[in-house]
Amino acid sequence: MNDTNDINEIFNELRPRLHGIAYRMLGSKEEAEDLVQDAWVRWRQSANGAADQAVDNPQAWLVSVVTHLAIDRLRAAKVEREHYIGMWLPEPVMPDVSPSPEKMLEQAENISIAFLTMLERLSPESRAAFLMREVFGASYSEISLTLRKSEAACRQLVHRAKMQLLEKRKRFRVKPEDHIRLLKEFAEAARRGDISALRTLLADDAEFVGDGGGKVQSFGVPLRGSDRIARLYYATGRRYGARVHMRIAPVNGEWGLLRFIDGELESVQSFETDDAKILRIQAQRNPEKLAALAAILKRGGAVGARTGAGTEPITNLDRH
Repeated sequence: MNDTNDINEIFNELRPRLHGIAYRMLGSKEEAEDLVQDAWVRWRQSANGAADQAVDNPQAWLVSVVTHLAIDRLRAAKVEREHYIGMWLPEPVMPDVSPSPEKMLEQAENISIAFLTMLERLSPESRAAFLMREVFGASYSEISLTLRKSEAACRQLVHRAKMQLLEKRKRFRVKPEDHIRLLKEFAEAARRGDISALRTLLADDAEFVGDGGGKVQSFGVPLRGSDRIARLYYATGRRYGARVHMRIAPVNGEWGLLRFIDGELESVQSFETDDAKILRIQAQRNPEKLAALAAILKRGGAVGARTGAGTEPITNLDRH
């Protein structure tokens, strides 16, 4: 196969799947895009190579290449993250088009910040096997070919990954309207500086995790307890006053909050909730991990910037 149009068409058709694998493996949109581009270069070289190097199954070949590149990159990343300053959280992403409720639910199960953070517990190969099986529905024969391991070994990898993640995967399935209601009430309480209301909305054992990456001030360990978290938001409100605005937006398949200070994206916050309380907040504050999303928002390229979700103060979001 050496027709350039065919080569481009096949790769562009598979690009979303390849990027999905890379992003879920690495938790970084920028690194995922670099990795997919590397796969593209290898694909062109292979597609234009000798006849005995022809690729019979482009999807299997490309998935294998991306998976192995991601495993190698993740091994290096795990070493780097041992020296990461403070808590590490994935780079947040937002959709280009408004997602349907069904799509949001599907994405929440396999791309949420909570899910990606949970995957950090796994080894690179276990993570790849688990994602291929549980997220992308690959057969064990396909996983075996990709990882170059026996099917029995791949089954063990997936089984052990499930055991490692079993307790962490237990989570409440909350109706989007209930989740959004809690976000609106929380953001409004923060805007008013109502520390009592903030405490009420937080579970007693709520947890706050912030990623500043050593670039901005953040906590080196999770902040626990409704009172401590409420005081944190109260202090931010007192410090910045009307310079702070919060907006609802779809973040990694779930509704979250974008916090702006002086019109600049300061953090992207994801929330784990039950029907009545906020259980966990994960706030991405590292400017390097926010830069791409901030640029997209300024261009109006993310769904939250084109709908009411990304351009209006939280109090104007009743239509959600």
